[in-house]
Amino acid sequence: MSVTLFNDKFLSAFHLKAIENEKRNVNFGLCTTPETTCQLNLNIMEPGTHVSIHRHMKTPETVICLEGCLDWIFYEELPNVDAGGPVHDGRKAIVESNFKEVSRFRICPRKKLYGIQVPPMIWHSIEVHESSTIFEAKNESYGE
Repeated sequence: MSVTLFNDKFLSAFHLKAIENEKRNVNFGLCTTPETTCQLNLNIMEPGTHVSIHRHMKTPETVICLEGCLDWIFYEELPNVDAGGPVHDGRKAIVESNFKEVSRFRICPRKKLYGIQVPPMIWHSIEVHESSTIFEAKNESYGE
């Protein structure tokens, strides 16, 4: 039997990998079979992690913060902006300057702010303030 214990030693090792990673984050997938129809992940992020403005078309995104401090930032598209081409591909902002921040929510378990659920179709990104680990769940398979 192979058991994975999510303790300080486990998370510290992934934080070191995230620090060494150019993107400043590491994803640990929790799904054990390719047939899984959802996404369950631990995302380990360091300050400097860039999460592009994006949205999930069909599913909410549920996030619980285990440690650290992050902001979930919500956007709307600016109307009538000529970007000389597409502003997004449906899921991801191509030209981030064509989006306006409309709200921001702090997630920080030290302050009893434990998580967030983002409805489908809502443009959002993340700003990481300190070394953070989140549990993330989406009700769709990878690549949907």
